[in-house]
Amino acid sequence: MNTMTAPVCDDAAARRAARLDIEEFNAAYCTVLDDGALEDWPEFFTEDAFYNITSRENFDHGRPVGLVYCENKAMLKDRALAIAKTSMFGPRYLRHYMTNTQVTGIEPDGTICATVNYILIETLAELPEGRLHQAGRMIDRFQRQDDGSLLLSSRIAVYDTLLVPNALVLPV
Repeated sequence: MNTMTAPVCDDAAARRAARLDIEEFNAAYCTVLDDGALEDWPEFFTEDAFYNITSRENFDHGRPVGLVYCENKAMLKDRALAIAKTSMFGPRYLRHYMTNTQVTGIEPDGTICATVNYILIETLAELPEGRLHQAGRMIDRFQRQDDGSLLLSSRIAVYDTLLVPNALVLPV
């Protein structure tokens, strides 16, 4: 739906439709990260997007500091390129799981506000059984594009796990 010509409504039917779109968006997002296609990851964001991975404690106290802090798509592209081309770290596989999607509102400009719970399982060569890397929630803001697709204008990953087992290398 083009929000420039159609009125934005925030009723149960609009929230259900938005939730389905977000669930499909997150499935594609997880596939890109799980398959290691890091250079495609920034394409899920608007040009002026904000991305932050922060602890629950920092978030609850209004502290902006995070493990990853990007203020626009160019910073996301730099991070993806640095990980893909210059970073050295042990081989690992990640599996992202996102569930319990809730549309918390649709703003007059069409911005869709949502939350989703996530867990991230990491498997390292020396730990083949896999382990919980992070658990938490995403606080998202989506912009609907002219073609009806969604892009993230903001994604804040608030992790509940008190310790991240090793350096956070890959995006959440």
